[in-house]
Amino acid sequence: MDITRPMDIRSHKAVLLHEAMEALMLGAGGIYIDGTYGRGGHSGELLKRLSPAGRLLAFDRDPVAVAHARAQYADDPRFEMVSGKFSAMRAALCERGYEGRVQGVLVDLGVSSPQIDDAERGFSFMNDGPLDMRMDTQNGMSAADWINHASVADMAVVFRELGEERHAKRIASAIERERKVNPFERTQHLAEVVTLANPTWEKHKHPATRVFQAIRIFINDELGELRSLLNDVVDMLAPHGRIAVIAFHSLEDRIVKQFLRAQSCGRELPRGVPQMGGPEGQTMRLVGKAIKPSEKEVSENPRARSAILRVGEKLGAGDGLPVAAKLSRGIKI
Repeated sequence: MDITRPMDIRSHKAVLLHEAMEALMLGAGGIYIDGTYGRGGHSGELLKRLSPAGRLLAFDRDPVAVAHARAQYADDPRFEMVSGKFSAMRAALCERGYEGRVQGVLVDLGVSSPQIDDAERGFSFMNDGPLDMRMDTQNGMSAADWINHASVADMAVVFRELGEERHAKRIASAIERERKVNPFERTQHLAEVVTLANPTWEKHKHPATRVFQAIRIFINDELGELRSLLNDVVDMLAPHGRIAVIAFHSLEDRIVKQFLRAQSCGRELPRGVPQMGGPEGQTMRLVGKAIKPSEKEVSENPRARSAILRVGEKLGAGDGLPVAAKLSRGIKI
C-alpha cells in the first residue's frame, strides 16, 4: 500500500466534536492524548484550543493516518504523532515523562470513514477490494488469511461474540464449503457468500454487516486493545484528568460503561466494615450522562447515528472524603 498517496479527508467528519471538546478540555496549557488520530478531526480541534504551552500526543496504527498527521502538523511544536496501538500508549508516555500528567485522553473507536471508503483496505462489503481489514497494513494477519484457514467452530465464535450474528454457525459452514473450491481473496466474494447463507435480513442493514464487523474486530484485537487502554488510563491521567470515549457499537460501549462504573463505585466492602469517605478503591467519577449525537448531526453525517460518548474524571487527593478525614490525612481543604 502506498502510504504517501494524497488522502481525501472531505468525507470524514469527526463525530461528537463539540461535545468531546467541552468534556475533555479543562486547560489550554495541559498535555492531551488523541488515541485515534484517524484523519485528524479531533486533533485539529484540540490544537485550535491549546495554548503555546499545551501538548498533544496523537496515536494511530494505520500507516496512512500516521503519514497524514506528520505531514499536516510537521511545523507545530505542540504536536507529536506516535505510530502505535493502545497497548503501547503508556510506555510512550513514560518515555516522554508524561505519565500521571495527562489532562485528557480522547478515543474515537472503530474504523474511520476514509478507511471504509478506500476499497483497497478491505473493510467494506459495498466496494470490492482485497480482503485485508488490518488497521496496520504492514503487520499481522489479514482477513483473507484467517477466513481461509480458521475452523468452522472458531469462525462461528467470532461471528457470534464479536458480530452478535445469530446465524454464525450456518454462515461459517457456508464459508468453509466455498473456500474449498474458491479461496477468499476479495471482499465482494465474501459478502456474496455471507448474504446467501444468511436466512434473515434485517431492515436497512446489509446481511454481511455483522460478519464483516466481527472479522475486523477480531483481526485488529480491537476489544483487547480497548481493555489495555482502560487498564492503564488511571495511571496515565493527572488528578482530575479526564478520559472521553466515543463508541459505535454495544460491545465496545459496554466495556467502557462497565469500566467507568467500576472505577467510580470502587470495591464493595463486607457488611459491618467501617468506611470513611468515598468507596474503597474508587479512582474516578462519572462526568454527566452518556451523550449521543443530535438529530442535526445525524442528518449531516449518518455514520454518527450509533455513536455514544462517555466521560470519566480521575479523582484527586482526598476527593470523596469528609472534611474530618481530609484534615486527619493532612490534605488541604
